[in-house]
Amino acid sequence: MQKEKKAVLGWALYDWANSAFATTVMAGFFPIFFKQFWSYGADVNMSTARLGFANSIASLLVALMAPVLGAIADKGSVRKKFLIFFAYLGVLMTATLFLIQKGDWGLAVFVYAMGIIGFSGSNVFYDSLLPDIAEESRIDYVSAFGFSMGYLGGGLLFLLNVVMTLKPELFGLPDAATAVRYSFITVALWWGGFTIFTILWVPEEKTGTETGNGIDIIKAGFGQFINTFKKIRHLKMIFLFLLAYWFYIDGVDTIIRMAVDYGMTLGFASNDLIVALLITQFVGFPAALIFGKLGGSWGVKKSIYLAIGVYIGITIWGTMMTVKQEFYMLAVVIGLVQGGIQALSRSYYSRLIPKGQSAEYYGFYNMLGKFAAIMGPALMGITGLIARRALMPPSPTQGQIEAVGQLAARWSIGSIVILFIIGAVLLYFVDEEKGKAEIAHLEG
Repeated sequence: MQKEKKAVLGWALYDWANSAFATTVMAGFFPIFFKQFWSYGADVNMSTARLGFANSIASLLVALMAPVLGAIADKGSVRKKFLIFFAYLGVLMTATLFLIQKGDWGLAVFVYAMGIIGFSGSNVFYDSLLPDIAEESRIDYVSAFGFSMGYLGGGLLFLLNVVMTLKPELFGLPDAATAVRYSFITVALWWGGFTIFTILWVPEEKTGTETGNGIDIIKAGFGQFINTFKKIRHLKMIFLFLLAYWFYIDGVDTIIRMAVDYGMTLGFASNDLIVALLITQFVGFPAALIFGKLGGSWGVKKSIYLAIGVYIGITIWGTMMTVKQEFYMLAVVIGLVQGGIQALSRSYYSRLIPKGQSAEYYGFYNMLGKFAAIMGPALMGITGLIARRALMPPSPTQGQIEAVGQLAARWSIGSIVILFIIGAVLLYFVDEEKGKAEIAHLEG
């Protein structure tokens, strides 16, 4: 039991470690610093396009690589080795951000994209180790524990980094820009340091049958990927769950990515948005644990439905908010369910997949996660453009243009409800017992 607790803690500490990159770098400082420092003097739309291109390319590469990497890792039982490789690739790239000079946007984009590949690639193998360290009866709680540790760890370092930028003199730094650069160093040290516990404490079950050299394992991995893709097409419950997950997690990720932009459109200050991000992190810590317990006692599927229902309410509320206090309240409510729906989706999926092929199947799961937030922003954009065109009066004044723009933005965020509804309907048809029977029939 003590050995199992140590393994669970070591596994969860990786979420604690790499969430610093997600909060301080991806969500917090990089987008602002990129626009104000590395793209200094460039047109604002051009700098936004450059950043968007970097995000898209990195996410696409990870999405395409994830299933194949998972198949290779399962064939050779080298999931931990892959995790270590991608994690320290991310660590190295994060530290390198400190060295990039003002105006050097090209190098900043490249290093940031490689950092995202390290971060996202390592998560494929981190997720796949979950069935190794937790029994099925505890897997919901353990999955939620990992997310809660991520919220706490990422939130604590981000809080320190925010203080560094607001009060650089307290840390012996000359200005906020220098503080941001040193924040990247703290993220690298945090991520790389705490990953050591994962390396030392987390066991890996030997699931692979290949004993040849690296080339043999890679060939076998590609073959296994093709076979798994063919199997998933015939495993109805896995296919249905992945489809449902794709829709509702697209809604979740769209809110995560578009909330700051939406808040700025409504006229909220950047400091208010950073405070909201911190609120979500610290509320998410206990809330993810509570959802893990709820999944074990009330049922995982019901708990996911509860989270989807809350997200529908959040989205509708978001279309009507007018003051920053409401934005803070929404941040609290999002924190209550964000980690829960992510954690329980991960653990529920673990019940549907065959044993010994977790990295491979989680490769598909993570692939859909990376392709998520594609439909949502597009849906928002199309809805916003249609609403703007329909609502704009002839020869509008500047005040009317701004008013219509805000109203169109409210319509656009409201359109995300569609994704949650479709995901909920598809999830209704997923049956865990039928899924297990399909796996047994396939393996028999």
